[in-house]
Amino acid sequence: MKQVPIVVLDFGSQYTQLIARKLRESGVYTEVVPYRESIEDIKKRGPKGIILSGGPASVYAEDAYKPDEEIWNLGLPILGICYGMQLITQHFGGEVVAADHQEYGKAKLHIEDDNSLIFKNINQDSIVWMSHGDRAEKLPKGFSVVGTSENSPYAAIASEEKKIYAFQFHPEVHHSVEGTKLLKNFAKYICGCESTWNMGSFAKEKIAQIQKQVGDKKVLCGVSGGVDSSVVAAMLNEALPKEQLVCVFVDQGLLRKDEAEQVQDMFKLLDISLITLDAKEQFIGALKGITDPEQKRKIIGEKFIEEFDKEASRHTDVSFLAQGTLYTDVIESVSVKGPSKTIKSHHNVGGLPDWMTFELVEPLREIFKDEVRKLGLELGLPKHMIERHPFPGPGLAIRVMGEVNEEALRLLRESDAIMQEELRASGYYNKVWQAFTVLLNVQSVGVMGDNRTYDNTVCVRMVESVDGMTATFAHIPHDILESISRRIINEIDGINRVVYDISSKPPATIEWE
Repeated sequence: MKQVPIVVLDFGSQYTQLIARKLRESGVYTEVVPYRESIEDIKKRGPKGIILSGGPASVYAEDAYKPDEEIWNLGLPILGICYGMQLITQHFGGEVVAADHQEYGKAKLHIEDDNSLIFKNINQDSIVWMSHGDRAEKLPKGFSVVGTSENSPYAAIASEEKKIYAFQFHPEVHHSVEGTKLLKNFAKYICGCESTWNMGSFAKEKIAQIQKQVGDKKVLCGVSGGVDSSVVAAMLNEALPKEQLVCVFVDQGLLRKDEAEQVQDMFKLLDISLITLDAKEQFIGALKGITDPEQKRKIIGEKFIEEFDKEASRHTDVSFLAQGTLYTDVIESVSVKGPSKTIKSHHNVGGLPDWMTFELVEPLREIFKDEVRKLGLELGLPKHMIERHPFPGPGLAIRVMGEVNEEALRLLRESDAIMQEELRASGYYNKVWQAFTVLLNVQSVGVMGDNRTYDNTVCVRMVESVDGMTATFAHIPHDILESISRRIINEIDGINRVVYDISSKPPATIEWE
């Protein structure tokens, strides 16, 4: 088994994989395993340190998640985060209580012990992100307070002798300003890990894995033209002879304006053969009358597999299906690493049908969008491809609230195209992480000329993010928003109102469905 310097035990936090991502970003290879992982399997990885993640449960609940008791006897450095801190407090004889109210949001970390290696090069009053209900009330014997905040007298605790540390806050999320540095301090100064892992080594490792998994069989690679599937196609093109790779683009009628042509041009640029299938009628027909977003996703997932299956039958020895599945897709769809709660099914994860006969090839399954972009550059993909905004696999179907039909798609395509044009013209396209329009299927009264209208409302959604796990709405200058609104209303028959979404993730998600 591969040596893993840092092992993260997942207790169900939606942020767990961010811990691994931040450490890998710092050059320390890290893996996430379920909290219930056996001590034997943990030992096989040869870790130098263990991190206990956050989670939604209470340590006192009847079904509280508990790790193998032997982890406390390994003699390894341990870092507990939120729920992990409460586990440490409870295990070593301290007290945990339910807070009067949930603490959620930014806080200033006051460092009480400047000599603690965990705080090496960390600024006093550094901003950290709190998200918890329960909290430590009484510290275990041998532990001391090393950090406080206005509402958390035990924001950080430590037993320097045991090399066990715990944070009430989440260093892994983007809002904890020096969070990456805190995690790296644990890995480097407490555990003695070296920074040797990077996207170049990841690419070599995954290419070797693909060659071993596929052998002399063929792989059908489903591509959308987005960053993820394009990087997968480039990786497969690097790993396999051309005759073993069958790249298929399904035009399902749910794409943005002119996107099918752009995708085909992109693959010509990469010198990768691409088969384009026109399946607009099949997809739109299957979505008729469907309004539930989960049902939409599952129908689309199944239709994709049907199209891939039909295309595979035209070739010999196609045994594998390659997809651009990311960890954000996985963590929001199914609880694969631990007890994390399902947020929504993604068409290429929760939407895959039981009858599918392909074996999956998913080289990006454990990494995030920002890492995929770095990997794409490592593989030689042009920058303009890498900088494309994320686009969901189910396409515009999940940006139409309610039933998907041609008129709804027309309104959405045209409004999205105007918004993209204005963003690029203003230089803001690369300043936001993702931008799109949503058709609300809500009508309201308007006045155009001297006439009363009763037409559709479009919502503009723009967010700033690093990895898609957390996001804040983008603070776009009002004159740009005004241009977008004016053009959409004036140029598209059927829309008379434009609104701007100012919610962040969490509690909202980036996409509306």
